[in-house]
This record gives sequence, C-alpha cells and structure tokens, in this order.
Amino acid sequence: MVIDFHTHVFSPQVKENRDRYIESDSSFALLYSSPKAKLATADELIESMDREGVDISVILGGGWATHELCVETNDYILESVARYPKRLVGFCAVKLDLVEAAVAEIERCVRGGARGIGEIRLDTQSFDAEALAPVIEVIREHDLILLTHASEPVGHQYAGKGDVTPERLYSLIETYPDITHVCAHWGGGLPFYALMPEVKEVLRNVFFDSAASPFLYVPQVYERVSELVGVDKVLFGSDYPLLPQSRLLKEIDSLNLSPETREQILSGNARRLLGITGD
Repeated sequence: MVIDFHTHVFSPQVKENRDRYIESDSSFALLYSSPKAKLATADELIESMDREGVDISVILGGGWATHELCVETNDYILESVARYPKRLVGFCAVKLDLVEAAVAEIERCVRGGARGIGEIRLDTQSFDAEALAPVIEVIREHDLILLTHASEPVGHQYAGKGDVTPERLYSLIETYPDITHVCAHWGGGLPFYALMPEVKEVLRNVFFDSAASPFLYVPQVYERVSELVGVDKVLFGSDYPLLPQSRLLKEIDSLNLSPETREQILSGNARRLLGITGD
C-alpha cells in the first residue's frame, strides 16, 4: 500500500477562475500566479493515483487569507472525500487568527469527516501560540492531526517558501506537545535539532512529510531524518500536483532501504496515524 500524506486539490470553479482567486487572495497568488503552477481537481488526483500506484491520498486545504475561502475549499474537500471515501482523507483549512470562526469551522468539518487541519501557514496569519488554545482544544477533543507548512532558514528561494522556520514551528509544538503534529517539507530542518535531548522530548508527537523533497534535498534525506527522529516519524508526501507521485517514489526506490523501512515510510506510519486497517 502507498499513502500520499500531502496533496492539494481545488474545485473546478477555482481552476477555471484562477485569475479571480489570484486577485482576491494574496496567499493563493503567492503560489499560483504563475501559469506554470498546476491546479488539480479531486478527479484528476484520483486519475494520477491510479496511474502512479497510490492507494490513498490526504487532501489538504490551503493557507487562504479569508475565512470565506477556507470554507469554500473545505466544502470541496468534504464533498470529494464523500465521493471517494476509500481513496481520499480530508484535512481542512482554517484562519488561526479568527479563533471563534476557526473553532466553529473545525467542528463543522469534523461532522463532515475531516481527519485533520492543514496545510496551515503560520507566516500568512497573525500567529500567537498561546492565543490558539481554543483551536487546539477542539483539535485535541476530536483527536485531529495538525499539519503545518515549514521552510528552511537557509538555501535557495522558491515560490511559497515563506519563513515558517524551525524556530517558529518549535514554538507552536512546545506550547502544545500533546497533539499530533505533521511538519511538511521535512520541517524545514527541524529534525536536526532532535539531537538535543530536550528537543527530542518535545518532538515526541511530531511527524515529518517529504512533500516537494526533490526540489529541496538529496534523496539521502529519508535516511538521515529516519536516523534523527526515527523511521516511525517519516511520512511519504508528494505535494501533488506540484510534483507527480512517481518522482518521489523513484527517489525512495533508489535508496538502499530495508523492506520494513520502505513500508513504514510509504504507508505504515500513515496507517497508524489515520487509523487505517486492512490491505
């Protein structure tokens, strides 16, 4: 089994009216102003999954600048999961700085079958870790996963990199270490700091996905992060449609991983997190 823990889908309306959404939302414009930036619907994702040998995908909301656009995207995510209940798992988007509205939206999305919140961008919202307590409480109550964008404090620039560096991520995780966190894009290098005993303890409920990995790191990152935080904390994620799933699967296949390690990265860890049983 292969589970892709990091994909993005947009409704046909967004795809067909890209320019209108670019004009109305600065966060969307940051990522999708270029005509080369791909947008995909849930149906296109399913077609790609069938082609690339992916069994289940987590579909994520985006870092929208308004609550209304979060709700619109969440509606499409929940509808897509309802149409493909055995293939898609939904995570929904909220505006963390609108605490009351975020709590109500999370409750609504949970009723619709959402399993997590994300991909949250801490750099495009007014962010105060302690002020998030009501949002975290509802995440805790429903045993949801919080998936956050992450970026490296050094290295090359790219569209959407932002400044959600390990320091900012760590502040959130340290404040709420008991909930399950998934840090996208290898946590922007956060796993390195697990060599510090006190940091490793704080990261006990933190997982790291490989989204967009070929644009960021050499393939050996899978082995290094597994050594630093444990292979049980590594999740395969493609960042589709930014990259085809096969691009990352080929990288993983190029490594000398044991069958057990490969299985954990490609599905075992995700199955445990999402409570997926069976073949």
